[in-house]
Amino acid sequence: MIVSLRETAQAWLAAGRTAVIVEVAECKGSVPRETGTRMLVTAETVAGTIGGGHLELQAIAAARTMLRSGDPSPRDQTIALGPSLGQCCGGALTLRYALLEAHTPWPEPPARFALQLYGAGHVGRAIVALLSDIPCRVWWIDEREAEFPARGDAPHIERVCVEPVEAEVAQAPAGAYFLVLTHSHELDLRIAEAILRRGDFGWFGLIGSATKRARFEHRFEQRGIAPATVARMVCPIGVPGIEGKEPEVIAVAVVAQLLQASSAD
Repeated sequence: MIVSLRETAQAWLAAGRTAVIVEVAECKGSVPRETGTRMLVTAETVAGTIGGGHLELQAIAAARTMLRSGDPSPRDQTIALGPSLGQCCGGALTLRYALLEAHTPWPEPPARFALQLYGAGHVGRAIVALLSDIPCRVWWIDEREAEFPARGDAPHIERVCVEPVEAEVAQAPAGAYFLVLTHSHELDLRIAEAILRRGDFGWFGLIGSATKRARFEHRFEQRGIAPATVARMVCPIGVPGIEGKEPEVIAVAVVAQLLQASSAD
């Protein structure tokens, strides 16, 4: 299970480890990471990243100097990446250094999307593994409890074992994303029909070939679903140009597509 930076901070506090939070407080122009990005620095260890490279090495050194000084007062450092560090990004940012304390506020990053993911097979598992470290909200749905892996999931991923599975579509918030990749074409069809009849989805992807899409489109047409709504269904799924049918390869292509969709919202 992937451990979030917040969970790392809580564990270090519980263990009595002294650490400095380095946070991107402000940024202008082209910079490695956005405002609010954090990393944790102790005398021996670093968790998280504010972008890597020379900037991060300098920030780690500054945080460790702060630890050695014994002065816990927060401080800011403004850096112009080009003139100061010779980085080609060209932007400027302000780093804030503060001692990690029990009362330190830790806002959750905004979710990129809310997703109902249907199917706990090989591809579903590979997709969930990639989404575990991405800020999003995921309901991972399957009628077969035994198909879910034994390991735990990230806090933002919730397993849902229900029957009939398609009834869960009604529980999703408006604008939610849907990804359907179950073990059964008939079940895929029922879930897809429920999603299309809702019509308020932000994005909807269905695993399968162009032939499967054509067959499903014909069935939807017979059932009176508007062609314009059906046209919004993404099938096959995955960003174009990525070859391979291994679950891990498909997962990379699909998660990239989810991120593309959320970036366009």
